[in-house]
Amino acid sequence: MASFRIAVANLPFPTTPNHSVPLAEQAIADAARQQAQLLCFPECYVPGYRAPDKSVPPPDPAFLDHAHATLARAAAQAQLTVILGTERLVDNALRATALVINPDGTLAGFQDKVQLDPSEDSLYAPGTDRHLFHAGPLTFGIAICHEGWRYPETVRWAARRGAHVVFHPHFHEAEPGSFQPTTFAHPANTFHEKAALCRAAENTCYFATVNYASPGSPTTSAVVHPNGTLLTHQPYGQPGLLLADLDLAAATGLLARRTKPTPA
Repeated sequence: MASFRIAVANLPFPTTPNHSVPLAEQAIADAARQQAQLLCFPECYVPGYRAPDKSVPPPDPAFLDHAHATLARAAAQAQLTVILGTERLVDNALRATALVINPDGTLAGFQDKVQLDPSEDSLYAPGTDRHLFHAGPLTFGIAICHEGWRYPETVRWAARRGAHVVFHPHFHEAEPGSFQPTTFAHPANTFHEKAALCRAAENTCYFATVNYASPGSPTTSAVVHPNGTLLTHQPYGQPGLLLADLDLAAATGLLARRTKPTPA
């Protein structure tokens, strides 16, 4: 059995962009100490997701460049692949993105958020392309928040091309009066965690969803097995790293590859 240990960072929302960088550095070091080979952060963790109730300052290219370089050095020191939820400016337009950092600190590239939620139209510009990435024997894709929940093709694209796991950085906090789960995919909860189970089962790949830690969170970080069953999840609202050992042989992508276009 080829096993690969991943970690996902279920961390509190940073108080400032500058605060996000040392928190990410600490998580990288902690993941390495626990022998993880890859660590994934939530959506836009550096500088913080631009939710209506969050005071995230305007985009600062100099800050982003410095933060990315700092965390690339941390990844190299830890010898760890890092998926950093962050932002970048492309032709003066801000994109929500995930930066993939190799274990030697070099940058493997970005996966921009292609399918935006309607509420994000005034915040971000959509990306245009999807990418596969590699970490040793592991092949993986990334689908960010809304596009992974509501658009199955974003996950299937990667699974059809050999991805063992699709990472799903997201931001999801409780709304006033909303149901506060203690059990993953509870019937009274929203569709979101049930969608995570589906994304894995319908593609025969692992699905690793990564949220911030917040009180009453409606979704939590979790890893779903290729058969659609829950492998592990983080207790709701509890900060920390969630680790999972993936059996790469189980992620065959069989059902993803058998999917055929629907006739017109």
